[in-house]
Amino acid sequence: DLSDDELSKIVAGCDAVVQCLGHTITFRGIYRDPHRLVADSAKHLSAAIESANADITGNKKIKFVVMGSDGVSNPDGTDDVRSRSERIILSLLRKLVPPHADNEATAAYMSHDLAKDNVKKLEWVVVRPTDLIDGQVSDYVVYDKPQGGLFGAGVTTRANCAKFMVDLVLADGGGSSLWTEHAFKMPVVHDAACATEKKDETK
Repeated sequence: DLSDDELSKIVAGCDAVVQCLGHTITFRGIYRDPHRLVADSAKHLSAAIESANADITGNKKIKFVVMGSDGVSNPDGTDDVRSRSERIILSLLRKLVPPHADNEATAAYMSHDLAKDNVKKLEWVVVRPTDLIDGQVSDYVVYDKPQGGLFGAGVTTRANCAKFMVDLVLADGGGSSLWTEHAFKMPVVHDAACATEKKDETK
């Protein structure tokens, strides 16, 4: 494990920091320590970014992009209220599957502790893909909240999720850029082809 000072030295001089951590889908990965891998890493990284840039003057903000999940609701309350059955499922996941609770803790930390008024040197985006699959890069669409139900609402290739994150990092930080549109938010990314199919099914 890196100390806070070591982590600060690593992120010093970076324009963007991207966190793509998750638990391996094995018994050990799900039920053994660290149960708060994602949340604790987000805390340490955000503190390191603030510390490494504390003496830098000007309005420049460091971009902090974190991988999330659309199975986790935005703590700011802007997502649609899920059905009763889905709320029961999520409650069970929260108690029985530590990685889900970890993702929820990460979202809560980003939304509350790293709220816009609480940070000086960074801006963040939590990218929430829907059901992840392998596949090639293609067009993607971005929503401000999850679409449809908890299951079968769409798919996102890992390549497209990565592409969206790269696009965020490379976007200009001013005006009406992709970054400015999503800073301090938790956008949901879908493959465009799947989104089109879903739209056709509702006609």
